[in-house]
Amino acid sequence: MKWSALHDAGEAVAAIAGAAPEVSMEELRRFPQAIREAGGWRLLHAEHGIEDLTSIMEPGLCALLAAMARGANPQAAALALWNEFVEARNALLELLPPNQHSARHAT
Repeated sequence: MKWSALHDAGEAVAAIAGAAPEVSMEELRRFPQAIREAGGWRLLHAEHGIEDLTSIMEPGLCALLAAMARGANPQAAALALWNEFVEARNALLELLPPNQHSARHAT
């Protein structure tokens, strides 16, 4: 549930930042189930990472919305938050076992 809510918040931040919407990856959709199946240290780190990312996104999005309500243009701040979100989210995806990664890792 939090994973989905984080991505909803991420989409809102991306829109404020003027960033191009991401193409939904299958890996994103199946991450919660795959990380539960992986279990152990991977699940523990994922749970902590999701909590950490939530603690960044909630106040960040609130601040962006408050700035917009005051007539400010928070695009630069939104872009910084969006970049942080993407980096943190990608780090969480790296917790998946190697055989669970999508083609984005194949080179």
